[in-house]
Amino acid sequence: MVERGCSHLDAIESIKQPHRRECEECVKIGSYWVHLRTCQTCGVTLCCDSSPNQHASKHARAGGHPVIASAQPGERWLYCYPDEAFSEY
Repeated sequence: MVERGCSHLDAIESIKQPHRRECEECVKIGSYWVHLRTCQTCGVTLCCDSSPNQHASKHARAGGHPVIASAQPGERWLYCYPDEAFSEY
């Protein structure tokens, strides 16, 4: 395990990758997204805070799932919402 500076990030042992390149919640409501993030607790892929519905951060707050990974091709980073910590991998 690589130390990343936050207990939530440090607990990540393997990175969950997106199953699809779409926001599951935006698809349900017919909305759009800007960028995608994958929850590292449950694996759901949702839209970022630049998107109109901000589903990833809403999911993190409601479900207590603190860490997301970018689901954008070529991006390799993690973010912890409660600690506002960022780490590349």
